[in-house]
Amino acid sequence: MAHGHHDHGNYDHGNHDHGGHGHGTHGHGTHDHTDIDWAEMAPLLESQAELFTSLYERAMAWLTDKQTEPGLIVDAGSGPGVVACLLAEAFPGARVVAVDGSEPLLERARARADRLGLGDRFGTIAGELPDALGQLDYPADLLWASRSLHHLGDQRAALAAFAERLAPGGTLAIMEGGLPSRFLPRDIGIGRPGLQSRLDALEEEWFAEMRASLPGSVAETEDWPALMTAAGLRPTGTRTFLLDLPAPAKDRARAYVAATLTRLRDGFGDHLDPEDRATLDRLVDPDDKASVHHRPDVFVLAAHTVHTAVRSV
Repeated sequence: MAHGHHDHGNYDHGNHDHGGHGHGTHGHGTHDHTDIDWAEMAPLLESQAELFTSLYERAMAWLTDKQTEPGLIVDAGSGPGVVACLLAEAFPGARVVAVDGSEPLLERARARADRLGLGDRFGTIAGELPDALGQLDYPADLLWASRSLHHLGDQRAALAAFAERLAPGGTLAIMEGGLPSRFLPRDIGIGRPGLQSRLDALEEEWFAEMRASLPGSVAETEDWPALMTAAGLRPTGTRTFLLDLPAPAKDRARAYVAATLTRLRDGFGDHLDPEDRATLDRLVDPDDKASVHHRPDVFVLAAHTVHTAVRSV
């Protein structure tokens, strides 16, 4: 499976991030923590990517400074298409193709493009990465992969496949890494301080399990510029982009925080000590005044990193 713009709760840094894998979560509601129902997650993936729009727009402004007007942009692991549509808006002369393994998510991507008046230059390809890129009619001038790469077992081979689908002079931009998101102060007045740090540790374990369970999984040092170089590309920059939605969070941010913490509770509940489980229960209970639905100290702070490289002319 390969989907972007979501992540597994806050890892990465995702959103796995899930992007827009990311921040969303990578399927913590499932019993084995690694089997992800992307169609079920579509609304959460969309709302997360929409919440992170300002971050993506800053990343795209950075890309426009590095890239002449592309003819074809490919979003590899597009999810429900929020970021693919932002790419179409950032590069008004380009055709955008969203590639994803989930047809229900691609249906949402096409509907979004149509609503935004982008449908005449927006296409989709259904299939698993990286093989689905073989369905492209011609090479990409910009290939964007937001947290889709870490869903592929052999990331080095996947990067080589991405590189092969670039036109000479084309840019590969991958969003991987960053920092875990934060939603609350260290001490929130209920339970033991430092709850999010303990959730981060569980997410790290989950992420390692998820990676190890992928078909053809290969352990890889996550030095993305070095891996892009090994794929025959020339690294052109790395930059981290911040989403800073300060407290008191607005309703949309609160809903995202509540959804993320609910998925973490449902996915990791059995791994939490009773006090942390009870704290999470309170934080997501709309009737509890100490919940994220009501408390004034809720914020969203996230940092996502983009690495770029170019294919030699």
